[in-house]
Amino acid sequence: MTKLRLNRKQLCIPYAVFLILFVILPLLVIIYYAFTDGTGAFTLSNLAGFFTNTNTLGTLLYSFAIAIVTTIVCLVIAYPVAYILAKSNIKKKYVLLMLFVMPMWINFTLRITALKEILTVIEGNISMYPFINTVIGMTYDFLPFMILPLYTSLSKLDGSLSEAAADLGANGFTVFMRVTLPLSVPGIISGVTMVLLPSMTNYVVLDMLYNSTYIMGSLIGSYFSAYDWNNGSMISLILLIIIFIVTLVTNRFSNEDSSGRTLL
Repeated sequence: MTKLRLNRKQLCIPYAVFLILFVILPLLVIIYYAFTDGTGAFTLSNLAGFFTNTNTLGTLLYSFAIAIVTTIVCLVIAYPVAYILAKSNIKKKYVLLMLFVMPMWINFTLRITALKEILTVIEGNISMYPFINTVIGMTYDFLPFMILPLYTSLSKLDGSLSEAAADLGANGFTVFMRVTLPLSVPGIISGVTMVLLPSMTNYVVLDMLYNSTYIMGSLIGSYFSAYDWNNGSMISLILLIIIFIVTLVTNRFSNEDSSGRTLL
């Protein structure tokens, strides 16, 4: 029997087909609707409308605020957890790590519903604190995505570097600030990217808690639900550009830290 040999180009065919059908073609459809009107004629009114509509700009700023605060809260909670798990001598620490990841295995609807009931018991009327409760919901949803990259980054650090710094007279705080924290920056950037970008568009938390349209994801959904594909596509395209820029910037910082150029 003759052996079937596939070269690299042939192995790339399934990926290329998937990329064309589910990435490139949908993106071209979004671009088409973004720069056309209801009759299919080319127009820039959708682009101009994005920057002149106070509701859209306000929603964008609110989405950024939600995403930034959520990312900061996740980082503040996740870094000590990841550091303790990575540096401690606890046996079977992977079991503890799994406990933080286990909520991801539960159905998302059940988790948010349970969180809503807890907040209702504590606060009574959860609509009184929409921003705080949204941050709580987002943090509950995305916290594992911050813990995992931080744990991976911290667990791979060379312990001899900290020992060398301690031998040179550095105390624990100095060792952490000058050695551990800079070397864990790639993990921080990875976690920030995994939390910041999705929390800008994850409207499910708000819909289940308040049934509102406060962030960009729900605003886009409202346009498409009203069959206004043109404005909805333009907002989606602009948001995609923003996400691309943020990803480009964070990857650049990550590459610089990996190469050691920013670690002094």
